[in-house]
Amino acid sequence: MATVKFDEATRIYPGNETPSVDRLDLDIEDGEFLVVVGPSGCGKSTALRMLAGLEPCNSGGIFIGDREVTHVAPKDRDIAMVFQNYALYPHMTVRDNMGFALKISRVDKAEIDKRVEEAARILDLEPYLDRKPKAMSGGQRQRVAMGRAIVRKPQVFLMDEPLSNLDAKLRVQTRTQIAKLQRDLGVTTVYVTHDQTEAMTMGDRIAVLREGLLMQVGTPRDLFDQPANTFVAGFIGSPAMNLITAPVQDGRVLLGGKRVALPQAAAAELAAAGATEVVVGVRPEDLVVGPPSDQSFPITVSIVESLGADAYVYATVELADGTSKEVVARTDGRVPPRIGERLEVHAADRHIHLFDATTTQRLHYE
Repeated sequence: MATVKFDEATRIYPGNETPSVDRLDLDIEDGEFLVVVGPSGCGKSTALRMLAGLEPCNSGGIFIGDREVTHVAPKDRDIAMVFQNYALYPHMTVRDNMGFALKISRVDKAEIDKRVEEAARILDLEPYLDRKPKAMSGGQRQRVAMGRAIVRKPQVFLMDEPLSNLDAKLRVQTRTQIAKLQRDLGVTTVYVTHDQTEAMTMGDRIAVLREGLLMQVGTPRDLFDQPANTFVAGFIGSPAMNLITAPVQDGRVLLGGKRVALPQAAAAELAAAGATEVVVGVRPEDLVVGPPSDQSFPITVSIVESLGADAYVYATVELADGTSKEVVARTDGRVPPRIGERLEVHAADRHIHLFDATTTQRLHYE
């Protein structure tokens, strides 16, 4: 097992001027499960391939443990990679697939058999060792790909969207198995996904990338409760956080035709900066329907999605410039509001997020 370090690692593909990964600085602890997440094209898979040695660094460096591996061949980095398409040999049995890397490394056959049997037991694959991949389900094939990585006993596991080919129910089941397996083995793991739900439920920490740049790294709770900027705020959480740009004056913002009071410390910070606008962020579950107050504003219901115990209300709020903005609120599904109904809502206590309208960075008021 080992730590992993990206030291201003940069990758620019030939013919491109913009880096796909731009000066990535990231430290991963020994035994940590780090999830790298972001939208398509953000550079997350490129970063993983750089760590694997499948993509070169144009500048900066990569370290595994105390050893710099920036220019070390992939086979000499002591890593094992799990791909989204399984990459199994169709003509080989599960046993042969799992032990193939050891075989070409000239590991003793008795040792190969021992490691394969051990991995099969961990992954509940013992009944399938003599089957070929075509006779197995997608979830079973993914476990075989995991087993092939486990038998190598690498310092680092790399996983590139390993669940993307599975159906929704199987994804939930398999991500739980992967998270438990990683904790049992204690191997440093870097896991790439575009699915923020996977990131929130699996990772010890999450690194959010956007256009090759690291936006924020922290625990799932850190990113949910204290997003560093509007991008992270809108990306982490489902449904996404409501983000509304509104004029600010005398410690109040104009929303729905009302002047809504801001937290005192936030109002003081905005006044000191001379800000005339602020981005107000409230998660759907923190947007509470209640009586009018100096912290509430009106919304008009457009659509109601009933989910049983809960309902998501899609509504519009009037902005100062005369336009409107869609917001989402979670309400009691047993007594949902009617379409066209006008509701008064406010942010739950201490659950309002404020961002600089120019820089998009979080305001760190107390």
